[in-house]
Amino acid sequence: MEELPRDSQGHINTATGAVMGVLEGLHFDNLALRTLPVDTREGSERRPVPRACYARVKPTPVKNPRLVAASPSALALLDLDMSETDRKEFVEVMSGNMLLPGMDPAAHCYCGHQFGNFAGQLGDGAVIYLGEVINSAGARWEIQLKGAGLTPFSRQADGRKVLRSSIREFLASEALHHLGIATTRAGCITTSDTDVVRDVLYNGNPISERASLVLRIAPTFFRFGSFEIFKKPDTQTGRAGPSYDESRETEKEMLPVMLSHIIKTYFPDIWEEIPVHPDQSMEQRIKAEEKRRNMYLEFYFEVVRRTFQLVAAWQSVGFCHGVLNTDNMSILGLTIDYGPYGFLDRYDPEHVCNHSDDSGMYSYEAQPGRCLWNCEKLAEALAPVLDAGRARAQLDVLYTQEYQRTYQRIMRQKLGLLEVVDEEKDAKLVEELFKVMHKTGADFTNTFRWLAMVDIPHASSHSAGSHHNGEASASAHAEDRASDGASTSGRGEGAFLERMLSSLATPQEMAEAAQPRMHPHNLRVLLQFSHNDLLLASMGVTKDMLQQESARLQRSEELRKLDPAAKARVDAEAWRGWLRRYRARLQQEADAGADPRSRIDTMNGINPRYVLRNWIAQEAIDAAEKGDYSQVQRVLRLLENPYSDDAAVNLDADGGSNGKALCKREMQYDGPVPQWAKGLCVSCSS
Repeated sequence: MEELPRDSQGHINTATGAVMGVLEGLHFDNLALRTLPVDTREGSERRPVPRACYARVKPTPVKNPRLVAASPSALALLDLDMSETDRKEFVEVMSGNMLLPGMDPAAHCYCGHQFGNFAGQLGDGAVIYLGEVINSAGARWEIQLKGAGLTPFSRQADGRKVLRSSIREFLASEALHHLGIATTRAGCITTSDTDVVRDVLYNGNPISERASLVLRIAPTFFRFGSFEIFKKPDTQTGRAGPSYDESRETEKEMLPVMLSHIIKTYFPDIWEEIPVHPDQSMEQRIKAEEKRRNMYLEFYFEVVRRTFQLVAAWQSVGFCHGVLNTDNMSILGLTIDYGPYGFLDRYDPEHVCNHSDDSGMYSYEAQPGRCLWNCEKLAEALAPVLDAGRARAQLDVLYTQEYQRTYQRIMRQKLGLLEVVDEEKDAKLVEELFKVMHKTGADFTNTFRWLAMVDIPHASSHSAGSHHNGEASASAHAEDRASDGASTSGRGEGAFLERMLSSLATPQEMAEAAQPRMHPHNLRVLLQFSHNDLLLASMGVTKDMLQQESARLQRSEELRKLDPAAKARVDAEAWRGWLRRYRARLQQEADAGADPRSRIDTMNGINPRYVLRNWIAQEAIDAAEKGDYSQVQRVLRLLENPYSDDAAVNLDADGGSNGKALCKREMQYDGPVPQWAKGLCVSCSS
């Protein structure tokens, strides 16, 4: 690629002929670096970074960068038109090869509890902050390059990310946004001819891959772990935060500055200027300190609220984050740091999407509890400046108010229960649905999407126990908008049952999915020593883990013995039983005057047809690694319309046989998981 004119700092030299455009016109206001402590040393040398929130470091250039894909809606946050992506300057900047005027690259220092243990200093080991853009609407957006090279926080890594992990982060960021879930955004991906070596499954078989970068966008990337840099030596790991000192003077100086910056900038409704004057009386100082601590406490409560609302949204679409460490928890309640994430295919509450999570600590069903635990750790980090007792006492209340109520509200909408609210009975109906889904091997996303096929009964003239299937009760609009996959030819309970029963997992498929994460032989050996806690601990195993694994082994063996025909009969009975209870609940909706059109619109607007299943991402990755980036962009376009019933939405306007083939492929994205993709699990290797 042609070298662009640069000044001594590596910035594009706009005074020597470089074409000015929207890209070069980005307005930077790097408030974080002006407000928060920055390390006095510069450069990428790996080191502890005490008494600082950031360390200045420049991106490391890559060879022959090129664009893989870009998100129009994400770039629009920066007032960048997609036409900018055609310019060589755009690729050079987004690959870290050049800097724009106003960019001030740095890496953020933070710590974290990883898999329950304090890991000490972590920080941006492969991410470089470029600056904060103020767009035409006055909104502030921090932009980063992930995979931009070595930083002081790179530890034993090389500061790079590869194409497969970059595509996964790019697609997931945009997928969750279009699902309506709070998330960081991804503006584009670039790749290069710079080679990096990765051991994908940590099995001693490294391969060479291409260094790639993602442009990440968010108001801020501050996380829970940002406040753990002052932590005293941990009693279990012995590690401390880089800004810990026995006198706690650093913490006393820095923590209020950090909190003031975060609250004033990102929580303006909570912020209150509390003046301090030398001539204030003792009483005035005490009152000012009390007001300040109350402000910090309200900030903490708001972070907790957003966190619980976020995990409720994850659970409602079957999203598994995979690595819910405190360093991966945003203080804004955003989904952040996409690694070995995954969406549920067949519903399994114990599903683990992270190849490295042997204990199932971050399983699907464990996510709300882990977020609660992380909120406790945030309270510990903020304890010097807020009332930790009040914070902890309120935590369980907020869990009920924000997580459970938000989750149940979403689930009622997913079932089309809009008019009558009986929280206890509706929660029971949802619980029973999940039990049937798990027992029969139902697909998470499709189950909820297909439920809109079950029409609401007629009002009044039908009892709650009626077997009326409501096929004549929905309006013509409702039939047009029916969620029945690729066609709208069938509606009603019968059509739902036919589709559901034909899609359920076989006993063999469920047996394979239920297998213990440990090898059965190793599990049986460890069970012989289950009484020896010390020995188990030395092997990184607990009694609870052994019990869970033993239960999985037993279930897997039982499923292997199950006759497919017998399973089909039991499955049909289970679904008919639940549908009777569901129909009785819908009768209450009908008697309350529920509008069929509104119900179906609500269900189809909250139950996606398309989610980023692992196999969909993998197909796009496989094509991209062969040099075909078009599938990444096509998948993005599909995910931009996850609630659409039009299978051909946003397809390339190719026409002819190629266009038909693309349309057919996209129609399969809500179909059965391909055989090769069943059990697909992702590692943290990136």
